[in-house]
Amino acid sequence: MRPDQPCLLTTKDFAILEVMLGRCLGRDDPLRPIIAAKLAAARVVLHEDIPAGVVTLNSRVRYRAGDGPAQTRVISHDEMHGLVGSILPIRQPRGLALLGLAEGQSFAVTQNRQATVMTVLEVIYQPEAARHARSKLSGAYAAPRLRLVHDAGPLSPGKAARPPTNSDDPGPSAA
Repeated sequence: MRPDQPCLLTTKDFAILEVMLGRCLGRDDPLRPIIAAKLAAARVVLHEDIPAGVVTLNSRVRYRAGDGPAQTRVISHDEMHGLVGSILPIRQPRGLALLGLAEGQSFAVTQNRQATVMTVLEVIYQPEAARHARSKLSGAYAAPRLRLVHDAGPLSPGKAARPPTNSDDPGPSAA
């Protein structure tokens, strides 16, 4: 990530990184420099204002690690059991490196004394963009959620609805 390319983070993603930085175990934690760089370069936006081509939590991303083949993963907060091989958690340097990057942006991450450039090729799915598209769609075809099925008709003026006289319910005056 170059200084002229800010890291775009939603308020939620920014807060998660702040908590992660606070939980780092000293200066030797491999995530500390990545988190610090992300937070220093971050431009924080509301979830409805983040562009669709930016990696956020739970985004499905096609990326390249160095000169390796393109891979597709879901960027997640934690490991998810049952989705083996399809998750890249931000608790790993490579997953953390991709968070906040836009399509075409890169971030160099050093792991085991070896630098790898992580490049976002495509954001296939972003939850914020999907939510925005659903709200646009529902707004375009706005239909009432509730529909009157039966109407008893208007009450005659001066007549209030009363329970039947043969009822053994004493009504509200008994309270």
